Amino acid sequence: MPDRQVVNRTVAWCQWAYINMQTEASDRQHNPWRIRVLGAVCLAILAGGGWLAWHAFGEPAAKPAPRPAARPSVPVTIAVATRRDLPVYLTGLGTVQASHTVAIHSQVDGKLQEVNFIEGQQVKKGDVLARIDPRLFQAALDQAVAKRAQNVALLGGAEKDLGRSKALADKNAGSQQNVDQQQAKVDQLKASISADEAAIATAQTQLEYTTITAPSDGRIGVRQVDPGNLVRASDLGAIATLVQVRPSAVLFTLPARVLEDIRDALVRGPVEVTAFDQDNRRTLSEGTLLLVDNLINQTTATIRLKAMFANEDERLWPGDFVNARLLLETRNNVLVVPSSTVQRGPQGLFAWVVTEKNTAEVRKIEIGPATGNLTIITSGLADADRVVTDGQYKLQPNSPVITTTVPSPIASGGAG
Repeated sequence: MPDRQVVNRTVAWCQWAYINMQTEASDRQHNPWRIRVLGAVCLAILAGGGWLAWHAFGEPAAKPAPRPAARPSVPVTIAVATRRDLPVYLTGLGTVQASHTVAIHSQVDGKLQEVNFIEGQQVKKGDVLARIDPRLFQAALDQAVAKRAQNVALLGGAEKDLGRSKALADKNAGSQQNVDQQQAKVDQLKASISADEAAIATAQTQLEYTTITAPSDGRIGVRQVDPGNLVRASDLGAIATLVQVRPSAVLFTLPARVLEDIRDALVRGPVEVTAFDQDNRRTLSEGTLLLVDNLINQTTATIRLKAMFANEDERLWPGDFVNARLLLETRNNVLVVPSSTVQRGPQGLFAWVVTEKNTAEVRKIEIGPATGNLTIITSGLADADRVVTDGQYKLQPNSPVITTTVPSPIASGGAG
């Protein structure tokens, strides 16, 4: 930085030179070259002195204050709040059960003589499924029949002896003791005949058990025992399993807190239940709610329900996991928005709304039941309000927004 004294001296010298130039103006004709050189030097010194003075003592002009930057617009996706009829569903995970499931066992001991079914075959009630070797049971039946015939013959003779004993006793030719003995013999033979008849029934039943028939209509499963093997009534394993899948049932659970709503729905009439696959995409069958279990599981706070399905196309398969969707009610002319609109904060539920000026605004809301990706709004929004469904995390109150409207499920009924 140049010294202030040096600058002052430079300026003073320039002033002195300028005065000399004026004094010698009259002498231009005598020495013009000297005057021109001195003038140029003075001008250069004045310019340099001015530059030094500005840098030494001049203060830079204040820079203009920067204008505040405009808030950038936030891109968001919106939907329009709309009124419509919305069904209210309850969905629970359930398992498919056949209306009848029978494990085919042998009721007698013996050799499995033949199997008369094909695995996976649809059978009718009374169809012969398998046969046990019947010869021992036929012999037991024949023996019981012969024993009865023997006792019947003995009874005939005893009854004749009883008649003669009574005739002799009436003529005082025989004792009353003899009559009583004959009467006891007749009664004993009658009891033996009754026991023989019971033995015959038992042997007949055992013989019938050697022919295994289908107890109901249904589909037979995998054969577990091949012909030629010895089977017993005490065997734990079954020869095969017979299931009746038309109709079928679905046993599923729902939270116990909705019990009263379900009971109210049952009072109004049959309650519709729809079975979906595990991905909740494909409809398998439609049926009605059969019953609500008579107790609540206190461990899980759930209640079991059972629904019946005609299942004519057999798309419900026993043991499969399905999603059971129960139609609780249909609410008419309610205001709905996509469920992604609903946000949760310290003050409760709220939604971002795009105003007419394309700025963001926070609205406190109250909601009703949700169905699929739609939620019922009970307060806080009005018809045709533009609500933000995506991009909320970037928003602040009064933020300018750029809106993009995507196909909304509201108008298309996407409450599945």
